[in-house]
Amino acid sequence: MKKFIVLTLLAALIAAISVPAMAWDAAKQKALGQDKNKMTWYILDYGKDANGVPFAVSRKYYTNTTIKNETIELLMSKFGISPEVAGSLYFTEYGYEYTPDGKQFAQTYVRHYDMLGNEIHGTVYDDSTEATKKNFIALSAVPGSTPAKGANYAFGKNVAPAAKKAAPAKKSSSVPSNRVVRAKKK
Repeated sequence: MKKFIVLTLLAALIAAISVPAMAWDAAKQKALGQDKNKMTWYILDYGKDANGVPFAVSRKYYTNTTIKNETIELLMSKFGISPEVAGSLYFTEYGYEYTPDGKQFAQTYVRHYDMLGNEIHGTVYDDSTEATKKNFIALSAVPGSTPAKGANYAFGKNVAPAAKKAAPAKKSSSVPSNRVVRAKKK
């Protein structure tokens, strides 16, 4: 049992060291919690790119094995990825681009990664072909979705939740407390 724990810790350490550095600003990362399918989501980056185009990047961790298996099957059938490689799926990242008025979005990429951060498969939507054409969708059609939440960050609409007001301090009363004082033993 001890050998198993040591090997597991060693594997985790190697994985942590091997993970390629992602250029995400930790201060921008926002945990979005789980969606209706119990998949865990994060916003990794948001703002405006060098051309002033509003964007957001999200990541989905496969915390629902049914959906993970469906995605693995899709990677194997649609893209011819081997079962070993597709089976290593750990998370997927999505890039979103928003119209300047903030009313529509398009997916700019989708990339699937293994636990070490190695890309398994990715598609970039850059309008170079009909298959990779960006399709803009009204954000009003997907309220509460990850792209909609990303738009809030990209456009600076998310404000930190108001801090809860501390309960007012109790006033000390002039009535003495019922403190018990023990007499010293001689």
